[in-house]
Amino acid sequence: MTEHGLHDAAFPTLDEAQIAALGKCAGGTLKKYQVGQTLFQIGERDFKFFVIMSGEVEILDLSGEKPKTVAIHKAGEFTGDVSHLTGRRSIVSAVARSDCEVYEMSTDALRQVLNQCPDLSDLILQAFIARRQLVRDSGTFTGLRVIGSRYSQDTFRVRDFLALNRVLFTWLDLEADPEVDKLLRQFGLSAKDTPVVAWTGKVLLRNPTNLKLAEAIGLRQPLEQVVYDLAVVGAGPAGLAAAVYGASEGLNTVVLERTAPGGQAGSSARIENYLGFPMGMTGSDLMDRATLQADKFGAHLTIPAQVASLTFDRAYPVLRLMSGETVAAKCLLIATGIDYRRLEVDGCKQFEGCGVYYAATPNETQVCRDADVVVVGGGNSAGQAVVFLAGRARKVFLVIRNDDLSQSMSSYLARRIEQTKNVEILPNTTIRRIAGDEHLTTVEVVNSKTGKDQTLQTPALFSFIGAVPRTDWLPKEIEKDAKGFVRTGPALARSPSWNDRREPFLLETSKPGVFAAGDVRSGSVKRIASAVGEGAMAVQFVHEYLKEM
Repeated sequence: MTEHGLHDAAFPTLDEAQIAALGKCAGGTLKKYQVGQTLFQIGERDFKFFVIMSGEVEILDLSGEKPKTVAIHKAGEFTGDVSHLTGRRSIVSAVARSDCEVYEMSTDALRQVLNQCPDLSDLILQAFIARRQLVRDSGTFTGLRVIGSRYSQDTFRVRDFLALNRVLFTWLDLEADPEVDKLLRQFGLSAKDTPVVAWTGKVLLRNPTNLKLAEAIGLRQPLEQVVYDLAVVGAGPAGLAAAVYGASEGLNTVVLERTAPGGQAGSSARIENYLGFPMGMTGSDLMDRATLQADKFGAHLTIPAQVASLTFDRAYPVLRLMSGETVAAKCLLIATGIDYRRLEVDGCKQFEGCGVYYAATPNETQVCRDADVVVVGGGNSAGQAVVFLAGRARKVFLVIRNDDLSQSMSSYLARRIEQTKNVEILPNTTIRRIAGDEHLTTVEVVNSKTGKDQTLQTPALFSFIGAVPRTDWLPKEIEKDAKGFVRTGPALARSPSWNDRREPFLLETSKPGVFAAGDVRSGSVKRIASAVGEGAMAVQFVHEYLKEM
């Protein structure tokens, strides 16, 4: 979509018939505001949705040093963005630019419109998505400010958490930004106090945990003290698909995610082989839309929410979180996916977050421009990273164990890499050692056939090797295979943990009412389309199980 088309989508004008349909669908209240009055403020939660009937309303970014006008809404236009659905705090303020009359609706009423009035739903959702995209692309929106060093693991952790959760922020690099010292003095701080998170001219937090940060910025929603119909652990493609289908079909659904929605797919630089997207799209955009769908239907998504253990109380699964909270549900879906294996080489752990990375997104690549970088791995994720990095780095070295890239990578991707001039493939090669001082500077590799060593000068190594399932929190009642993946299906009827007269459903584990989908499941096809399909299919089995209760 062109910039002009994006702007038109972001700011449509409702006609009289559409406004009447809006009121008929969910009700609302006519209110008057005088010039200068605030309709809602930055940082406000559960703020109202407004349709402008007369006058003008100005949308302001107050997160930086000076107020900036984001948009001016006139008669027939409406306020709001995706925060209405995600439950996050407003990123802007709305102020009456003149005396005006508005049609006011609550978030619950807006959600009713989105679920019951298809034409209006499409128009409003498209506007919400386009507005957030315009803000991201503007280059002028401040949002949160993260102050810290590019060589600090904690600074990277904070930036990574915000970026993965699609929180708008500006990073002020201690090593590169000339305004940092002045800003720190303004806050009464020094470099040793960083990383610092600031907002609207005030220090919000100093080196916060992900949980503290999520609570402070309104990312984390409180859990309800109820027995949910369905609890989903993991918000990758399988978990989000289950959330969409479960919530849309009337199940009270909660999704517990330890870091951010999207899983490994969310950090993919470009996905080109997912059905229905012939021109491809980034994993973050695809998962962003999936998260919005789940929010639209009322799924309760809680981040960060890392599960520590699973027990059973009167047959109900009970999840205990690292935070000490508990979640009980009638059915459970394990959709925790996989992690890339850590490189078992000297120096790896020391440089994680300041030279060694397990994803290649704009957040990781800010320190890679015009430098040589190293990618290790021969699968599609590594290939997507190489293509992405080749457009930003001076040169990309791709380290693979075998001698043929197409053995483990989709042929279209392998061909593209082989034809990219600033990519050098190092076949039959492994990483021997990585080194540096405050940050990574060299990677030593060795060719397994010739025994030849080579030292590469680089500030960044991107690792995509192997997969480890996230199943260490599961009890012995949930049967796993030799590699730790969750076993499912009718064959588990002979498992000592199975205590039902019927055979397990296709995606059911050795414990009745507990299902597994996506990459974490033993024997699954490790593709995003397969994970989405399994997540959707699991909900059908949940319905069947609940009929038996």
